[in-house]
Amino acid sequence: MKKEADINVSAILVAGGSSIRMGFDKTFAKIGERSVIEHSIQAFLKCPFIKNLIIVINENTAPQLRDLVDKIKTNTEIKIVAGGTTRKNSVANGLNEINQNCDFVAIHDGARPWINPKQIIRVLEQAEKFGAAASGRPVTDTIKKCNDNSIVTGSISREELWAMETPQIFSREIITEAYSEILKEGIEVTDEVSAVMHCGKPVKIVHNEWRNPKVTFPEDLKIRPPSYHD
Repeated sequence: MKKEADINVSAILVAGGSSIRMGFDKTFAKIGERSVIEHSIQAFLKCPFIKNLIIVINENTAPQLRDLVDKIKTNTEIKIVAGGTTRKNSVANGLNEINQNCDFVAIHDGARPWINPKQIIRVLEQAEKFGAAASGRPVTDTIKKCNDNSIVTGSISREELWAMETPQIFSREIITEAYSEILKEGIEVTDEVSAVMHCGKPVKIVHNEWRNPKVTFPEDLKIRPPSYHD
């Protein structure tokens, strides 16, 4: 990996979801003394190669986020932009605000507050080698297929299965080209790896040794705060 001072990375935190399964806005829910989005922000601010941070959020809660960001002491540029109707559109809005001189773009779910800065660095190292890399972990549970009535219809081998996480980091050229293509073709994607693979680019998966779940249900907030703050 190049010296951190020589790498220019723009990071996009996607926090524009509706939080339907939570029943309330998880973005500002507390884990310990910090909100979910604060933990994600701080993880990326701990990486010196992040030159600007773009947070994509529901426009209704943007003023609340602005109040929070204004209290953060950092030399890193932080922008707040409105999310779109889908994840694809939200990421596209974020890509419009990246530093055009950046070498790489890191895209992260704002609702994954336990991301360890060490894992961000590891994913970037692989993105430098392959052009595209993403955090993930092997599937260890037995996976079954079910019909509409939740009746098991078969098994799926977990041998080659990985659960995808974020961050997902790409060279600026690869991710901007991929998004240009899927927007033009009207293709929906659930993550950026899917967009990049649609363009025929390989993606390296980086095994995450640290817990990195996505806040989805209220009980998720009971997990202890990220250990890198200790």
